[in-house]
Amino acid sequence: MIYPPDESLLTHAPEFLPMRKINTRNFRLATRSTPREVNRRIVLNLIREYQPISRAELARRMQVHRGTMTPLVRELVESGVVFEKGTAATARGRRPTLLCVRTRGRHVVAVDIRPGRSVIALADVSGHVSARESFETPEAPEDLPDLLATEVASLLREHAPEGIDGCQGLGIVLPGMVDRKTGRLIYAPRLGWRDVDLRAVVAQRVGMKCYIESAPIACALARLWLEPDATRTVNSFAYVSISDGIGVGLAFNGEMLRGEGHTAGEFGHVPLDANGPECVCGRIGCWESLACNSATVDRYIELSTGIPTPKNGATKRPARGTLRPGIDEVVRRARGGEPAAVSALVETGHHIGKGLALVVNAFNPGRVYVGGEITAVWELLEGPIRDALAASTITDRARATPVLPDSAPAEYRLRGAVALVTAPGYAALAVG
Repeated sequence: MIYPPDESLLTHAPEFLPMRKINTRNFRLATRSTPREVNRRIVLNLIREYQPISRAELARRMQVHRGTMTPLVRELVESGVVFEKGTAATARGRRPTLLCVRTRGRHVVAVDIRPGRSVIALADVSGHVSARESFETPEAPEDLPDLLATEVASLLREHAPEGIDGCQGLGIVLPGMVDRKTGRLIYAPRLGWRDVDLRAVVAQRVGMKCYIESAPIACALARLWLEPDATRTVNSFAYVSISDGIGVGLAFNGEMLRGEGHTAGEFGHVPLDANGPECVCGRIGCWESLACNSATVDRYIELSTGIPTPKNGATKRPARGTLRPGIDEVVRRARGGEPAAVSALVETGHHIGKGLALVVNAFNPGRVYVGGEITAVWELLEGPIRDALAASTITDRARATPVLPDSAPAEYRLRGAVALVTAPGYAALAVG
């Protein structure tokens, strides 16, 4: 059975405006002068974070009588967003029924746009990916909407018989800066795309609600909304995405910081080495040019062949007769103990740590998450990262900032795309 989305949860929120996570340990209930929806959203977030949870436990956490909370739970159950899942053991009396957020039958189409090849996946609202396909990224952004319409139709036909009716929306992450209010891509250096209106056109072509965001911000949203256990004690953190480029998503008190021009977190294009390689942005020695995936591959090729790679931003190629490995292959070889691969990744870890010092000094986050394919060999990166971070920070507390790898290195950007679709249904509403 397919449960339709609860429209009051998905459309009443200012979904294309900044979203703030409800702090389930410090909240104020709405009064008669504020919308009932505020209280219902608090109930939904408590269920999501503490599931499976009983009605009695919900009332205790909300510090209200059970009768105040019960009608809100009933509405959520009747809408299909929440369901009853068995009962809990009790020493005496009636066994309480447990509540959970429904994920079955509630799908999201997630798209990760990258230079070269992109990925499209079908996931549930919790971020679990059930199917994925890849496609060649178009050179011209105006070709993307029709291409996505074809890819989405194919994905749903193969893996979701209920089609669009079972989908909550389409989430797209991009390697660039995005104006969330308008859905315009401001600039994506590695794609060569600038000032492109994507959201409305893609939504019209595909036939479902569309959400578009920069990759690091989307990944930070995934930490907030898809992993509540991990972020329950810290709502202010930085998420550093290491992929084709480098970007930083900044979360402060459960809300993403975007800046006046939607360019907050562009630490990747801060120069760290005046003698470093040329970056795609045209500057010399940017953090991105030193620590992104292609920089690690270049470093590996140079160490394994002895042939220096150009530093002028030209396309890097290995010696004639050999193939340029991808970052996954370099990681695989490092796991096998190949010295050149290990050395390349250790040096990348050092450059990552130098850049993290910028983030820690400027933002002072409660912790830093690092996402990317290279985090699959975190045991090689952690030491160099911590050493470089300690060398470039001022206080003992800054040096001790927790730095943790993403728990899903292969799917971190797809989970970010899922969070774009699911977060608006949980975000705090403005109460005036």
